[in-house]
Amino acid sequence: MLAERTRSAFQAEGTDPVSTLRYATGHGIATEQAQCLLVSSSDTTELGAAPEPSAPTPKRRRVSLLTVIGIVLLAAGLSCLGYVGYQYFGTNVVAERTFQTEREQLRTTWTEQRTTDPQGKKKWAATPVPGAAMGLLRIPAFGAEYEIPIVDGTGLDVLSKGVGHYTSTAQPGQIGNFALAGHRVTHGEPFSRLLELDKGDQIIVETRDSVFTYVLDEAPKQLTVKETDTWVIDPVPGKPDVKPTQSLITLTTCQDLFHSPDRSVGFGHLESTQNK
Repeated sequence: MLAERTRSAFQAEGTDPVSTLRYATGHGIATEQAQCLLVSSSDTTELGAAPEPSAPTPKRRRVSLLTVIGIVLLAAGLSCLGYVGYQYFGTNVVAERTFQTEREQLRTTWTEQRTTDPQGKKKWAATPVPGAAMGLLRIPAFGAEYEIPIVDGTGLDVLSKGVGHYTSTAQPGQIGNFALAGHRVTHGEPFSRLLELDKGDQIIVETRDSVFTYVLDEAPKQLTVKETDTWVIDPVPGKPDVKPTQSLITLTTCQDLFHSPDRSVGFGHLESTQNK
């Protein structure tokens, strides 16, 4: 009981453990009781002690300049890769849908024109609407499903709709040179197999009123020129001073699969005309 009262008194006063032990020994408190008193006093001191300070928060590492440059270069590389992928694959998907739409719209227009002009008195205008489909191109050597819209003009936006007609050249079936251009890669790549053609292969052009069948005299794989060599689309190719006397056709495309200043060119003549 004495030890218990003594412990309570010292706990209330906050006496340190060493003083507690000395007091207990001096007043005849048993050693075991003194040790218990010391332990109790120590526990009280520990409970009342101030908490240890927490560890400092680690500082954030600054992003280095090299890291920023690396991220920028990576983003630029992925952007370039995405652009190239779209050009060589995505544009073909879009162009195929556009080809289909142009074909359907053209046939619908022809049907409407035949309804309003059953006698076919209204022929093709001397200057077709730029960017509009004016006919359909078929090349039997490329298969029965090959049918590409012929669009007036040769701008990049026009060539994404089909093969383009050089506006300065003759109309289909007319005396002179009916010249066409088409992509070999990207945008539907309508002339991707042009260099597979041989002399004697047929080129069929359908308009509202007629179907014209041309025959190749010189295959595209036999002639390569620079894009500045415009003589290939003259009324008589290579003979600017000669007046044309027959209906000719010229097909042009890039000589290489990738962008190139060289052009592969094929020439042909009109073999037959079938009115519709």
